[in-house]
Formats: sequence, C-alpha cells, structure tokens
Amino acid sequence: METTIKVEELCKSYAHVKAVENVNFSICSGEVFGLLGANGAGKSTTIECILGTKKQDRGRVSILGMNPHKERKKLFERVGVQFQEANYQDKIKVSELCKVTSSLYKTSLDYMPLLKQFGLSDKLKSDVSELSGGQKQRLFIVLALIPDPEVVFLDELTTGLDTKARRDVWKSLTDLKAKGLTILLTSHFMDEVEALCDKIMILKNGVSIFYGTVQDAVAASPYDKFEDAYLWYTNEEEENAGI
Repeated sequence: METTIKVEELCKSYAHVKAVENVNFSICSGEVFGLLGANGAGKSTTIECILGTKKQDRGRVSILGMNPHKERKKLFERVGVQFQEANYQDKIKVSELCKVTSSLYKTSLDYMPLLKQFGLSDKLKSDVSELSGGQKQRLFIVLALIPDPEVVFLDELTTGLDTKARRDVWKSLTDLKAKGLTILLTSHFMDEVEALCDKIMILKNGVSIFYGTVQDAVAASPYDKFEDAYLWYTNEEEENAGI
C-alpha cells in the first residue's frame, strides 16, 4: 500500500521548550490516522510541520511524495484542511464561502452535494456567523473536502455536534475512506477514535508514548476499554485527580 504521509525524527522547539521530539510515523493511502494527546502535547505543531506552515528544526516530512516546504503550491491542490477554530469575515454567507473556496483550486467538487451530505443544504443563504457551533463545524469539513483532496486533516472534527450528527459525520468519512481518501485527525472523543482510526499515535509533552492500533494500545495496558487505556498512557486521570 502506498505511503501518503511519512514523518521521520521530527523535532521542533520554541525557545528552550521542546514541542515535538523525535516523532516518527507513516500513513498509507486510505488509512485514518489519529494523532492523540492532551492540549499542549504537540499535536498542532506536528500537523503544522507536516503541512509546511512551520519549519521543523530537524527531521524529514513528506506528503504524497512531496516536500511540504518546497512544493507547497502542488500540495495545496491535493490536500484539504479543517481546523477547529476558523475565522471568516463577518456577513459572508455559506454559499459565498463555498464559492470562494472552490475558486481557489484548479479543480473542485460541486459543493451542493457536500452540503446536503452534511445536513447544511438549507443554510445556503445564511451568514456563517449565524450558524450554530455544530453547523459551523460541519461546514468547515465541507470546505476541506471541496478541493476533492487525496489527504485531509481534521482537527476535533465533531466538537459541538450531537450524537446523531457525530455518527452521520463518521459514516461520511468512512465512505470517503473507502474511496481511498487518507485522513489524519485529532480528537478527544475516544469512541470516535475507536470507530474511525486504523492507527493512532499518542503524544505526551511532544514525545510519542504509543504508536499502533487501538487494539494494541488496549492490549499493552492494564485496561479492557480504550478510554481507560488512553488515560493510563497519558496519566490524565491521575493529573486531573490532583487538581
């Protein structure tokens, strides 16, 4: 299976703080990869280095066989990105934002079926600022999919969604995966990680403390449930108890 993303010995520091230290992983075409960890664990820095928006201090990164720093323009056409917090101008309508996004790419998907798929077809004339948190989150996923990417980055993709909406998003992503889309996601919902991810990496203080499948993570822990295993790996349970 073709490797879509490869990260080798990735290191990034800010002043004297090590944000990411010797991170290594690879993601194959059509896989869903979960990058996990508490806030400040190094997830965002890792993704920014992969996308080329930040320059790593050491290490090598490739997406679709390309260097994200040297071939940003080519990658832009083949990669979709959704961030949890995105800011757009006041009073821009959903339809206008979709049109603007489509215009940025040489080729793009018809956004109307995507809006329907994510339950937003009745919001075409609504201002983005008037959408609920969950509706905005679904819209940002649509925007990431408009360029018909080969790889998509999703940051906390179902934050703010109710249970049904979350399951609907999972179904949509599973269908896209079946068509060969490679997905790198971050999430604090362990049921979501279990449902979607082929492989995961857990970061703590910028260091990888687990890399493998959810099943392997559980098997290597003292627990039977992944959420308990995750808390054991990260020590979040003990740290929260001490607050």
